Amino acid sequence: MQINISARHGHVNPATQERIKEKVETIRKFYDRITSIHVIVDLEHRDSPAVELTLNAEHHDVFVAAAQSDTVLAALDGAGDKIEQQLRKHKERLKEHRATGHKHIEPPAEAEST
Repeated sequence: MQINISARHGHVNPATQERIKEKVETIRKFYDRITSIHVIVDLEHRDSPAVELTLNAEHHDVFVAAAQSDTVLAALDGAGDKIEQQLRKHKERLKEHRATGHKHIEPPAEAEST
């Protein structure tokens, strides 16, 4: 899994980048077909930074989540929660898509004639 971290309107120090990378790697436990994650930290408003997560997965379109908070890590947690919710919903749809096997379908009951 490839992880890219970039910043707009500022710079993210290496220690914060490492913390972001650690938190983003935990997303993999929700869906194992993730190919890449791109984290964009927007520091335009210093008092409320924004974080945007873009996640690419096999056989699916791109998952995107954004959040804004008091700190970069709090915004990352908010965006991470949104991505987790999207991944769970996607995984649930995949599981529900399966058809019922023929062995599990009961034959129709014969109508009684009187």
